[in-house]
Amino acid sequence: MTTEAIQTDFASFDTWPLEERLKVIIDANRRAVTAVQRALPALTEASAGIRERLVAGGRLVYIGAGTSGRLALQDAAELEPTFGFDQVVVLLAGGDDAGKHAQEGAEDDEEAAIKAVRQAKVSALDAVLGIAASGRTPYTVAGLREAQKRGAFTVGVANNANTPLLEVAEIAVLIETGPEVIAGSTRMAAGTAQKIVLNALSTAPMPELGRVYKNLMVGMRPVNEKLYRRAVQIVSAATAKAESAAERALKEANWDIRQAVVSLETGLGPEASLRILEQYDGHIHKAIRAAFKGEN
Repeated sequence: MTTEAIQTDFASFDTWPLEERLKVIIDANRRAVTAVQRALPALTEASAGIRERLVAGGRLVYIGAGTSGRLALQDAAELEPTFGFDQVVVLLAGGDDAGKHAQEGAEDDEEAAIKAVRQAKVSALDAVLGIAASGRTPYTVAGLREAQKRGAFTVGVANNANTPLLEVAEIAVLIETGPEVIAGSTRMAAGTAQKIVLNALSTAPMPELGRVYKNLMVGMRPVNEKLYRRAVQIVSAATAKAESAAERALKEANWDIRQAVVSLETGLGPEASLRILEQYDGHIHKAIRAAFKGEN
């Protein structure tokens, strides 16, 4: 496995000045970005399959262990506050405690993965992402294989070629980052590449779910002072209206960003804006077009 190789160029790492150590770590992360760019065709296929399942009402299910699992947990946790999307499940080797404390032995437990997939009731409606730097992690491979048996759309993300995870997945995403500066520490360049992939795959389908309008996160749920302020800025940017008008519209819409945007753009009241949004599954573009055609 290339991620486990010992790179002789870094053999004197422990004797280098701090600045030189930092430089090679940063350079390795640039390599991670390049690796992800090379995977764009596979990522596009994966994203299309994920979008299809999510639009149909399915869930995004992550399976992982160790660093990969914790990166998945972080990505999943951000989807609700960012997009108001909560149809996510994370199957993490070692359970919830592994999110805070490494439980390396749990990654070998294939039966636990199969049980977790069954308990989550993974089905043909769901899109399942299996992530493992090695591409060989037993928990992740077994979980993805079980999801495949249950008809789910499966994506395998790994940093090593010709590995079981990529072979079992419907769509294989190889992000070949090569040897780490600290040999075998895949929390580094491999982890950076995985983070980019997870961000991309979970974000790209959001416009079709009505969670993004223009390039604005209109599905966001304001729950604190910072997010109330951000909501006002989003509505103002979306409608080219003053922030004072945006804030009034948000208050009338009970701080529903999409409702406020439609109301300001069409002149409809809050209740009519909500009705037409519901009719078009939260898609602002469609709701506005329909309002101007008198379909409300």
